[in-house]
Amino acid sequence: MTTYAAFLRGVNVGGVNLKMADVAAALTAAGFTNVRTVLASGNVVLDSTAKVAGVRKKAEAALRENFGYDAWVLAYDLETVRAIDAAYPFEREVDGYQSYVTFVADAAVLGELAKLGDQAGAEEKIRRGDGVIYWQVPKGATLDSAIGKTMGKPRYKSSTTTRNLRTLAKVLR
Repeated sequence: MTTYAAFLRGVNVGGVNLKMADVAAALTAAGFTNVRTVLASGNVVLDSTAKVAGVRKKAEAALRENFGYDAWVLAYDLETVRAIDAAYPFEREVDGYQSYVTFVADAAVLGELAKLGDQAGAEEKIRRGDGVIYWQVPKGATLDSAIGKTMGKPRYKSSTTTRNLRTLAKVLR
């Protein structure tokens, strides 16, 4: 049995409104165990005997079936999430800034997003990590940043999702 973090993209922030208790029930009914949600923004910790790709596929199918939306889930074993969090390359808490990790399931998309560092303004920091993009941006400028403008495009929706470091800390508790 492996403990996974499953990050649901676009839940309770982009027009798809789900109650986390209902999400937990749907995932439990799909066969996952020890399911718990973290915050209301689509973060789930669960146990499964499946490999990571199976967790993603099974969770997406359960959400689509139960809630009728085009669900996208990125799943990682909890130790991988812990390593990603520990590798954050910038100062974690900077007054006036948001610190983020964008999880990326597609290698080509990861490469495209990493190149945005060349287009970032002086206030935005972007660095490629192992399957992720680390970034930091002034508060209030997230949507106008190089990453923010790009992430809203349909091409990136099925293979990316972003979490701030405070959310990751809660997932890792």
